[in-house]
Amino acid sequence: MVILILEKAPTTLKGELTRWLLELRPGVFVGQVSALVREALFERCRARIGQGGVLMLVPAQTEQGFRAITAGRLSRELVDAEGLYLVRVPHKIDPSVPF
Repeated sequence: MVILILEKAPTTLKGELTRWLLELRPGVFVGQVSALVREALFERCRARIGQGGVLMLVPAQTEQGFRAITAGRLSRELVDAEGLYLVRVPHKIDPSVPF
């Protein structure tokens, strides 16, 4: 199984992905494809994502049971902490608020 999460992706790219995967929510795709097709889909996303970002989750023999591959700019960052993925949400500083 593969899960692809797209942020700020072109509509044409999303349309292409629906040929292979099911779009559960806007920008969230899931499906069962071969490793060759999976890699080809990710390379197509990487080449066409523009200012957005893509996160792909694939099965792997890890503690969490998956491996994450990213490209582009995502609103959240995956951090590998001794073999476990953690999500880091960037802190936005408001210059109008005094410290």
